[in-house]
Amino acid sequence: MASAPQQQLPLFYKDLLPLNSRDHADWKAGTLESAAYLAATHAIPLTSDEFVDAQRNFPIVFTAGESPLPIALFGLNEGVNTFVGDDMKINEAIYLPAYARRYPFILAKLQQGNDDMSLCFDPTANLLGKFDEGLEMFTATGEPTEYTQGVLDFCRRFEEAGQRTKLFMEELAKLDILMDGEIAITRNDMPDKPFIYRGFRMVDENKLRELSAETLDGLAKNGMLMLIYAHLFSLNLMRTLFERQLAQGKVPLTAEGGPAPALN
Repeated sequence: MASAPQQQLPLFYKDLLPLNSRDHADWKAGTLESAAYLAATHAIPLTSDEFVDAQRNFPIVFTAGESPLPIALFGLNEGVNTFVGDDMKINEAIYLPAYARRYPFILAKLQQGNDDMSLCFDPTANLLGKFDEGLEMFTATGEPTEYTQGVLDFCRRFEEAGQRTKLFMEELAKLDILMDGEIAITRNDMPDKPFIYRGFRMVDENKLRELSAETLDGLAKNGMLMLIYAHLFSLNLMRTLFERQLAQGKVPLTAEGGPAPALN
């Protein structure tokens, strides 16, 4: 079975194989019960379609750099995910970003210079295999089953949402309302040593207020203003997320007992 191109594998993916009826005619899909694949991930990519749902559970910020992208924060430090328990499961009713829900599947280009995308999967997830029980991937005639077609449709919708997210970010860039973010959170027992979180971008509320009435009206009509406010409202969860880390003993300290450098 030929692997898909392995350069710069996406977050979570350790390997990629194209799914096909020749190699996987008798394979079945089990159940991905473990969330171990995202246990050490503090930030998960998010599409703009998901802002309204995600802002109820996570701070939504944008990555630093020249081409910022939206991410949902599951923790405030590298390697810290406050929603995956020691049993490697998510035991709370939260909104799980589509990027994580599609794993171990993904649409990928198999050949350079060819824009066609094929449904691939990460074999290390052990979701697919020659199992005695599970959901069949292909019919006896080699056609995708309803399960496989559903996976393909989900991955296609995710790619389409990614294109809408790209357009959303391009519009934010034109408006020039993003700024470097910085949030200081103080523990009650360490009032003089705030924890400073940097390395992300956020909407500058002052610049947003300075936009013309015509521009704001246009943003309201095309739905962007709602997404911007969902992002801004979600920032109130920064302290909640910090307190989750604190309760779990996952707030790093220096040898002197002060706040360790934090990365987003």
